[in-house]
Amino acid sequence: MSWEDKIFCGRELVPAIITDCENGEVLMLAYMNRESFKKTLETGKTWFFSRSRNTLWNKGETSGHWQYVKSVKSDCDNDTLLISVKQIGPACHTGARSCFFNIITEGK
Repeated sequence: MSWEDKIFCGRELVPAIITDCENGEVLMLAYMNRESFKKTLETGKTWFFSRSRNTLWNKGETSGHWQYVKSVKSDCDNDTLLISVKQIGPACHTGARSCFFNIITEGK
């Protein structure tokens, strides 16, 4: 069974956590379908599936803020991907380096 078959077995979409290859910072979370997963592996750049637009999108295609894939890992259940990238520019559409900048609480 291929990795693709293991990951998408009975699933249309899987979450993909994107991290910076240099420091491990979590940059964003997006969703992948089979096609975006294949395109990511083939091109070495991240491709995702937009749930709101119901289409594929290539991170950086319009912004120039590319993500060059350094590694792709699956979790123990093969239902979540962890993708380490070389990030060019900000990862978030707001212009922030990471999409995770809203602090709800911090340890005391």
